[in-house]
Amino acid sequence: MAEALRSAAAPAAASLLHDRYRMPIDPPCAGSDVIDALLSHRSVRAYLPDAIPAGTIGLLIAAAQSAPTSSNLQPWSVVAVEDPIRKARLAALAGDQRQILQAPLFLLWIVDHHRLAQNGAWQSVPADGLHFLESFLLGAVDTALAAQNAVVALESLGLGGCYIGGIRNRPVEVAAELGLPPRTFALFGLTVGFPDPGALAAVKPRLPQDAVLFRERYGADDAAPALAAYDLRLRTFQREQNMPERDWSEQAAQRVRGPDALAGRDLLRAALERLGFHLD
Repeated sequence: MAEALRSAAAPAAASLLHDRYRMPIDPPCAGSDVIDALLSHRSVRAYLPDAIPAGTIGLLIAAAQSAPTSSNLQPWSVVAVEDPIRKARLAALAGDQRQILQAPLFLLWIVDHHRLAQNGAWQSVPADGLHFLESFLLGAVDTALAAQNAVVALESLGLGGCYIGGIRNRPVEVAAELGLPPRTFALFGLTVGFPDPGALAAVKPRLPQDAVLFRERYGADDAAPALAAYDLRLRTFQREQNMPERDWSEQAAQRVRGPDALAGRDLLRAALERLGFHLD
């Protein structure tokens, strides 16, 4: 019975895989509703004004807390912002992103070492291990895992979302706006709301798997042909969506060309030190 259900689900997955890559893909051996939902993901940047139903935020946090967490440290927190005035201030700090203003809910995902430091004090145990880069990296990884669980959950409810990395442009000001204590850092934001059906937002094609998947050892010595082919598929997508046409290869190169392309995030280490992180 289980095999029959997986086989029946495979055609849907095949269609979704084609949408995700815009190229021929070997037919999947199986499929599932969860895989279909993951393959259907798209960032939503236009929202209806409808409020988020009562109880939704708590449900999303429960889904987030169901993600794996290293040593059960749970080193993250969330600040849920619905006040339009505060959203407007945060939008300005994040580069004037319109979707923050439009979405009825803005979730700020916080790397939270404050709670662990407090617990150490309550236990009369030093929390010196928090001073190391590994601890900050652990916090960032766990926060991202939790947030992605929440995204999968909200999409299953008919909601949409979009990660906002621009919240790291001015982290000290964001911390002040949110009243964050020392040793906390807003890693990214997440807009949440009901997608506006009048706004184009199709599934964006990704790099082909032969550019990102290797067997046994890393082997992308000559990825140029795969990237060039991807540029063409992405331009087709952009044309369909009435977006400016731009090669991924050119956009990616410009995004990492130097500190001037980082929108102030080249100063992130100094900002983290001001916020109480040592990163030894």
